Amino acid sequence: MVYFVDFGVTSIVIPIPLQPYLGELFNLGSIYYVYMAGVAIFSPNSINILAGINGIEVTQSIVIALLLALNDVLYLVTPYPHPATDSHLFSLYFLLPFLGVSFALLHYNWYPARVFVGDTYCYFAGMVFVVVSILGHFSKTLVLLLIPQIFNFVYSVPQLFGLVPCPRHRLPRFNARTGLLEPSVTPWAVDRQPKRPIAWGLKVLDRLRLLRVTLDEQGRFVETTNFTILNLWLVWRGPLKEDRLAVELTGMQVVVGLFGLFVRHGLARVVFKEDNWGITSPGW
Repeated sequence: MVYFVDFGVTSIVIPIPLQPYLGELFNLGSIYYVYMAGVAIFSPNSINILAGINGIEVTQSIVIALLLALNDVLYLVTPYPHPATDSHLFSLYFLLPFLGVSFALLHYNWYPARVFVGDTYCYFAGMVFVVVSILGHFSKTLVLLLIPQIFNFVYSVPQLFGLVPCPRHRLPRFNARTGLLEPSVTPWAVDRQPKRPIAWGLKVLDRLRLLRVTLDEQGRFVETTNFTILNLWLVWRGPLKEDRLAVELTGMQVVVGLFGLFVRHGLARVVFKEDNWGITSPGW
């Protein structure tokens, strides 16, 4: 409603190769509001399902907030007064206090945690990103920064939609003997085996090292690792200490996020007329 009253812009810029067919601008109308509602639903929940170890909810949120703030700064330091200056100042007004609160929380939430964030912080963080990106009119940039969360959701679909049994909590399993985290698993009963298409898909994922499948001597499924990026990382890297796992996943979030900003600001001229610095694509 705030967007409708203050902005109401539902047109999108069409990539250069498609402009001969759709024109430079295309009005999505009410579909744009459906898209924004989807972003508003996905962002908080995507933070919430990439969780389960000390510090990971806060660190991923801090990285996304820092990258959004960097995105704002890139618009504020253009060689000319950018028309989106006010929108990105508005974004910073939200992000800077959020970062201050989050860094303070991380001090107590880092391994070994004395404070647990639960759903409250995850939904709060996700909605902060939604508010600044929608009212700042750069929600596509937010999508680029949520690529790890999008992957985690898509990867989780078999369990979230009931194709594979889904326990209430899928966080990594702590091995008390070694003090390390290992991938948690979903057991398969002898009389409740996956249907043939699902079984084939699980074996393909196992062959691609996107899952770990354990079979018995008769080829029946004994257990499969849970479908979260935390468990997948442990499948790739082997058992890790909890803080080490959090550091590595945070590093991955930083690298992917910086690549997302590079795509938004460095490659914009490949598909659009100009980038945010006003540099025009060749041929225009």
